[in-house]
Amino acid sequence: VSILSQRFFVNFPSAKQYFSQFKHMEDPLEMERSLQLRKHARRVMGAINTVVENINDSEKVSSVLALVGKAHALKHKVEPVYFKKLTGVMLEVIAEEYGNDFTPEAHGAWTKMKTLIYTHVTAAYKEVGWAQ
Repeated sequence: VSILSQRFFVNFPSAKQYFSQFKHMEDPLEMERSLQLRKHARRVMGAINTVVENINDSEKVSSVLALVGKAHALKHKVEPVYFKKLTGVMLEVIAEEYGNDFTPEAHGAWTKMKTLIYTHVTAAYKEVGWAQ
């Protein structure tokens, strides 16, 4: 989880603007020690885990991702493109961590998951009338 968070914020430092608790952190080690950052990363991975566990229940998947999308659109005012960026970093980190065990089939499945997440989240943004 900390590798994903660090990579995301190092690759996309503009994403830190949405996090008052750690938006001024520059040092990846300081980010790694941040309890708030780790807590948020666990929530993100928990939501993704819920989606994975319920991948055959389209209503549950849609419901979970709609809640995420609406909260980030209405409460946090996060640009939806950051979901695409985050899931891209997630795919990179998984591929690196699992090396040869991350087969082309697994890569394809995670690529579909990345698209599923972005599609549902952006649909929720549109539903609440997100205007950039």
